[in-house]
Amino acid sequence: MAKERKTFFYNPIDFEKDVAVGVKLPFGKPNGLFAQSYTTEEQATSNLKNLLLTRKGERPFQPEFGSDVYSLLFENIDLDLNERISDTLSEDIKFWLPYIVIDNIDVQTEPDRNFVKIELRFRVTEQGANQQIIVFYDSAGSTIE
Repeated sequence: MAKERKTFFYNPIDFEKDVAVGVKLPFGKPNGLFAQSYTTEEQATSNLKNLLLTRKGERPFQPEFGSDVYSLLFENIDLDLNERISDTLSEDIKFWLPYIVIDNIDVQTEPDRNFVKIELRFRVTEQGANQQIIVFYDSAGSTIE
């Protein structure tokens, strides 16, 4: 049964164009500083990447934050796996980032290579622009685009 969280209301905070609202992922720029996001939608995308790349139990003082996708990657690749990954992602995103609207989750597996590719199409709020994140998981780790 899903846990209840406090209701979150999406409020854009990017009214001033020269004031950063957060830090973008991946970290690092050539000059050594963090890349900053200047729009609420850009920051929401970074928040989603952070959620997808964090394993549950990895974050100190917030052990429930993250996604259970990593634990599913060590399961046998069968017909159910795609649906379980999709369901897990939907639940995790709905719980931690309720302002993100998932349009489609496409999971592709290659059992011979121990490879999983997840294409996530989403919007930030109902009227937001369509966006896409692709995550690759294999024996070497994960990569996000």
